[in-house]
Amino acid sequence: MQQVSGHGQADLTELWHQHWPHCPPVGYKLRDPYRDVWVRFHSLPESKRYAEDEREYAVVLERYNTVLDELFAGADVHVITPLWTTEAEVPSPQPVTGYWQSLLVEDDPDPEFRTYCHLFVARQPWRRGCIDELLRDIADDKVAGVLITDTQMQRVHQPYDGGADVFLATSEDRDRLRDRHGDWLSSHPSGL
Repeated sequence: MQQVSGHGQADLTELWHQHWPHCPPVGYKLRDPYRDVWVRFHSLPESKRYAEDEREYAVVLERYNTVLDELFAGADVHVITPLWTTEAEVPSPQPVTGYWQSLLVEDDPDPEFRTYCHLFVARQPWRRGCIDELLRDIADDKVAGVLITDTQMQRVHQPYDGGADVFLATSEDRDRLRDRHGDWLSSHPSGL
């Protein structure tokens, strides 16, 4: 795993702004401005949110990895991990290296109610199963807000407890991916 620092931080920021100019790199904020290239897949049949046994965890990981393979097979990815705090300063020492940037996500006149998102990035070759431990923690709602992108930041996979939001470069790309996994979609008209 390769950490991003220095000049790489500016390059990442430029790439993000080039492809996603209407939104900071915070997963839950992407859906509204980029609905035309967004699709949501659920992790379990019948939109069940949490796995209860190893058989269900196998389904969750299979679905995550199937979509991730389709997006990133044979390429490097950026795994972007947020650390949420009420402080503007990056907490130190951190077990996660590869600091990218900090964002004020929720502003409030009272500093105790401000929310900051400190982003850390690691670049690694995509291999099926290479982040299964992280994906399982996400499925159990132990970790939230992780983004997995190609190195050009044209495709974004945001796993969450219950599924994954995927953002592609074009609506045609989104439609092709959505159509391959129609059984994993929500029955709700909004796609949620």
